[in-house]
Amino acid sequence: MTRLLLPQIGVEPPERCDAARNRRLLLDAAALLVSERGVDAVTMDAVACKAGVGKGTVFRRFGSRSGLMLALLDHSERELQQAFMFGPPPLGPGADPVERLIAYGRARIATVEVEGEVRRAAENSPGTRFSAPARAVSVTHVVSLLREAGVEGDHELLACSLLAPLEATLVLHEIRDLGMSTERLEAAWEDLVRRVTRA
Repeated sequence: MTRLLLPQIGVEPPERCDAARNRRLLLDAAALLVSERGVDAVTMDAVACKAGVGKGTVFRRFGSRSGLMLALLDHSERELQQAFMFGPPPLGPGADPVERLIAYGRARIATVEVEGEVRRAAENSPGTRFSAPARAVSVTHVVSLLREAGVEGDHELLACSLLAPLEATLVLHEIRDLGMSTERLEAAWEDLVRRVTRA
């Protein structure tokens, strides 16, 4: 069986060590602001202050607040991609495909809980919700697992349907407005996967 190669989002030429360190410092500061005060608190000034650099450094690196938010989302997507492509089972290779699919959903729910506002903002950006590279990677990954699990049918459409309950807007609504716990969402995800895969 041939393995599908998943494209990594935002692949860019390698950065100099100091540039990569500064980028990481700024993204860590932005992520900390999101977790402490919410996405609205993430301004170029606030990130510069949190990172201990000048505001100009943030603008030179990301161009705008939108650029910063996209970079923050890209950063977290890369970490998740690394985990499901190269990390340990059950999320990474080596586990049963159904168990990997369950682990993927759990990991996605966990990232929404931490940085859901950033994800929701990205999902609601005109023209990017369904065409973002990160979504394409997710669809390709789920299609691969469905095929490996022996599921029949239109794999691409089934993958899109399976990913719908993991969208940040819905997950945040379920947690914040409906009072559902992440444990309940994770259990429902596992139940859905097992029904679809008949496992």
